[in-house]
Amino acid sequence: MAELTTDDEKVEAIKKWWKENGTAVVAGIIIGLVAVFGWRAWVNHQDQVGQRASLAFEQLLMAASSGQSESAAKQAEALADEHAGTPYAALADLALAKVRVEQDDLNGAATALRSAISKAPDPSLATLAAFRLAQVLIASDALDEAMAVIEQHDDGGAFSADFAGLRGDIALAKGETADARAAYEAALAGNAGLSRLIELKLQDLPAAPHSAS
Repeated sequence: MAELTTDDEKVEAIKKWWKENGTAVVAGIIIGLVAVFGWRAWVNHQDQVGQRASLAFEQLLMAASSGQSESAAKQAEALADEHAGTPYAALADLALAKVRVEQDDLNGAATALRSAISKAPDPSLATLAAFRLAQVLIASDALDEAMAVIEQHDDGGAFSADFAGLRGDIALAKGETADARAAYEAALAGNAGLSRLIELKLQDLPAAPHSAS
């Protein structure tokens, strides 16, 4: 651009440039401000939602631990509905399943646990829900369904030994003593969480037959 020699020429040049580019500049500034403040508003909203969900979950646990089963069940259902996009939804389903088991409603517990699996934001939480679902299905005598859940969710990770213990329970329920023994021994070798209970189950099994010499 040619050198501007007078102040009037400089002013006219600025006016011309602003006329040509001012709208775009203002729009860019507005978009930038909206992005910044919109992001902050979203973060603040998420924080508030998380705080409300956390408080609701604490109240749910208090109701469950104090034996207020119906109140806990209603709170769990409300939390799962109102905070479906948060980890608390899956945790609420897990808590609801516990309440349903205490109410001897195994079908209701299984439904809650399947919901927890579908909502779990973390694979380990989904695996925990699957482990509990398999327990409930075994208690319901749905042995094949329980085994299907185990096969689907046992990835050889942290719950593998615990799943082995459940495989032992299924085999025992089917009268397959040798398979039950092998599964319980695998669970103990892997340091399953309920190792003492598994040891007792193993001790209660009939003695293994001796092979002929």
